Amino acid sequence: METVNAVGRRKAAIARVIVTEGNGDITINHRSLDKYFPSSILQYIVKQPLKTLAAEEKYTIRVNLDGGGYKGQAEALRLAIARALVKINPDDKKALRAEGFMTRDPRVVERKKPGRPKARKRFQFSKR
Repeated sequence: METVNAVGRRKAAIARVIVTEGNGDITINHRSLDKYFPSSILQYIVKQPLKTLAAEEKYTIRVNLDGGGYKGQAEALRLAIARALVKINPDDKKALRAEGFMTRDPRVVERKKPGRPKARKRFQFSKR
């Protein structure tokens, strides 16, 4: 198997992934997974597609992660890994789709409107 590239996005976060055969190491911006995401919950989110296919020790994953907050970055990375695994073996798509890992979450921050402090908030109304 040669290298496989994939991109995942969530909110303002973008994860670019390079997957090769290896020993299960995940490197994010030249740092290990547990250094980049100290939270075990975020580590779990990132590894979900690999656990679903029982492929935690099969692939070495290098990641370029940019933008957003830590939760959005973790979910963007999950989508990117799932897309890369489908490129490697298209038969896995059904299992990943059933878990919801193939769907890009379309929710993003609503833009600020002119004449308002935020997207929907109004300035305080004064009768007099």
